[in-house]
Amino acid sequence: MENLKNYIELSKTQVYRYENLYDDYKTMTLQPSKSKPKFIINAPLNGYTWEEMLFDPYKMFRQELDHIKQHLLLEDDKVLCTRVNFGTAQIAAAFGCDLFFPPNNLPCAKNHILKDINDVYKLEKPSMEAGWYKKLSEFVQFFFDNMPEHIHMQLPDIQSTLNNAHLIRGNDIIFDFFDEPEKLEYFLDFITDYMIDLTNYLNKLIRHEEGWFFDWGALWKGNGRISNCTVHLISPKLYEDFILKRDKRFLEAIKGGRMHYCGAHTEVFTSFLKENFITGLDFDSNLHSLWDICAMLPENVPVLTDTNEHSETIKKLLDGQWPEKKNIILNIYTDSIESGKALLHKLRNSSQ
Repeated sequence: MENLKNYIELSKTQVYRYENLYDDYKTMTLQPSKSKPKFIINAPLNGYTWEEMLFDPYKMFRQELDHIKQHLLLEDDKVLCTRVNFGTAQIAAAFGCDLFFPPNNLPCAKNHILKDINDVYKLEKPSMEAGWYKKLSEFVQFFFDNMPEHIHMQLPDIQSTLNNAHLIRGNDIIFDFFDEPEKLEYFLDFITDYMIDLTNYLNKLIRHEEGWFFDWGALWKGNGRISNCTVHLISPKLYEDFILKRDKRFLEAIKGGRMHYCGAHTEVFTSFLKENFITGLDFDSNLHSLWDICAMLPENVPVLTDTNEHSETIKKLLDGQWPEKKNIILNIYTDSIESGKALLHKLRNSSQ
């Protein structure tokens, strides 16, 4: 087995560049008017299958380091971070849901253990080693035992109160909003409490230094992320009536964090911003206009959007049509390293 501690070795020039890059990311929140757009280029990378990585920490870590090597070659704005990735259903698995393993993909919830909302009061809070969390801690330890210098650990995926509640309860949760609101509120609080305890535990596990956290290739203010994908299934009013206070309580308990939303309802962004409790936001540019979302956001909230090198978003930016907001992070998928390098050069010139 190859010695991964020496798999990546940074020069003094590279170390200095990343120190400045991390300061630049902090400027996006602390002095947003002085910040500049950041570009993360994602080119194709051949490697191990998920079937291999999910059961072999060496292969998962080696693949993570190969991604970092690619970004070192590109000299883009991706931070030097890695994480153990077991997918989005880990809290559901901790509560007892079985996992399904699609071909060459991350596991997802196979069933929903809370089949009757009346059984919500029988739920017991899982341990920090329930489901795959013991396995996750073993993988994290392997990563640290083989970690090259200057590489940081990212928090494992924790999803959100609604995402996790939906996986545990299934689609019947939609009826609960109307038929059993009191029991649903108990359930949502129960999930939120577990998420707070779990996130604090996982942040200690990955040796996180409180205040700023590595996530999705960038550096953000706070200590965790909410992934609110399932909010797409409910109205903004239901979000505000049932979920907003839990999201806010979760982020306040972990001392701040950011929001992910991959749904299509633009109206819900107003709900996310209603109480000014998030430190960052990301969305899919195929579903929302970068310019519209930037106009909605407070100046000190950085925004990240996913796109690809052939998108209308990129075409407009290369044409010089930049939003007034400067603390923007573009997560761009390209056809190759070569086209990614060329695009990075064009975008940096265009954004000046």
